[in-house]
Amino acid sequence: MNTTDMRCYVALLRGINVGRAKRIAMADLRTLIGELGFVEVKSVLNSGNVVFQGQRAQPKAIATRIEEALVMKVGVTARVTVLASDELAEVVDENPLLDVATEHSRLMTFILTKPKDRALVEPLTAMDWGREALAVGTRAAYVWCPEGILESRAAAAVGKALGDGTTSRNWSTLCKVHTLCQAAATV
Repeated sequence: MNTTDMRCYVALLRGINVGRAKRIAMADLRTLIGELGFVEVKSVLNSGNVVFQGQRAQPKAIATRIEEALVMKVGVTARVTVLASDELAEVVDENPLLDVATEHSRLMTFILTKPKDRALVEPLTAMDWGREALAVGTRAAYVWCPEGILESRAAAAVGKALGDGTTSRNWSTLCKVHTLCQAAATV
């Protein structure tokens, strides 16, 4: 592989290892992505966050390849969202809620995968969420859930508006993934 054509990507798998459904060992997931021709494959936590490098390609095409391989090789069906490292950096840089979100595990980031997703969520920003906060960036919706994610009306509204076409991560996890992407870019 020509290293000048290499790019860092992150794959976020929806609903992996939550409860008893869609169980997959991270070692198996790393192997699967490696078998697709990607290198420097690393997983973050046990919930389907994978950082890897590969030839420049459209993130959607990579997501489709991973989704198909999951079904064929592991028997798991899961929506996969892939972001290139610069797209992930944009999500991180645009977060306007960092001044109010005092606990990053309660700051949710919903990745917007289609242009229409932003239009689905924007009307929700005009609502009064009490102590919660909701903001929309170019590639993500950010939700501050001070009482917890399961208690969050704003997170539930965003989830309902976007349906199963999105995935979300708390800010702590997203920052860990972003740090790995940044480290890969400096190698």
